[in-house]
Amino acid sequence: MSATREALRDLGAYIESKFGEQMDSQTLINGELVVTISCQNLLKLCKFLRDDSHCLFSQLIDICGVDFPEREKRFEVVYNLLSMKHNIRCRVKVIADADTTVPSVVSIWPAADWYEREVWDMYGVFFGDHPDLRRILTDYGFDGHPQRRDFPLTGFVELRYDEEQRRVVYEPVKLTQEFRSFDFMSPWEGMTPKLPGDEKAEEQAEGDKA
Repeated sequence: MSATREALRDLGAYIESKFGEQMDSQTLINGELVVTISCQNLLKLCKFLRDDSHCLFSQLIDICGVDFPEREKRFEVVYNLLSMKHNIRCRVKVIADADTTVPSVVSIWPAADWYEREVWDMYGVFFGDHPDLRRILTDYGFDGHPQRRDFPLTGFVELRYDEEQRRVVYEPVKLTQEFRSFDFMSPWEGMTPKLPGDEKAEEQAEGDKA
């Protein structure tokens, strides 16, 4: 076992000893410590990870969203942390649905501000007590959350420049995704029993047999 892996295993056991049943799970996945906790205990855990001398995760590297629409609680919010002091990483996960309010960690890591706005914009996960929870990548009038698995590839509205009105106008998408017919067949197969030029290869093969 590498020194880093052993350090992460010890850290996971240490965190579990402090939180016990308040923590859903802790495990090593692909050489990284992953801690899963409920929304109710998220802030308590994050403050602990930032301030405890065995942790000192001073850097919030990123916040990601993941969508599993087949689950009852379809969203995972993933916090990627770095301890500059101990040179180790930790990943914290909370599980939520569209109606769950996830507490904002901006008060703990100010860098979370735009990350949480992005997760809200892309997935529709609401962060409580966020100082400015607005869309950040899509337009303010955008309908829906485009990284949800059930979001149509065409979207719900389209925009174009109208020459008569001399401005950009928004219109409902006229061709919805479910009515599209995609042809995924390769141009080199299935179009005809034979491709042009195949007869020459067959004639040559018959000549070789003769």
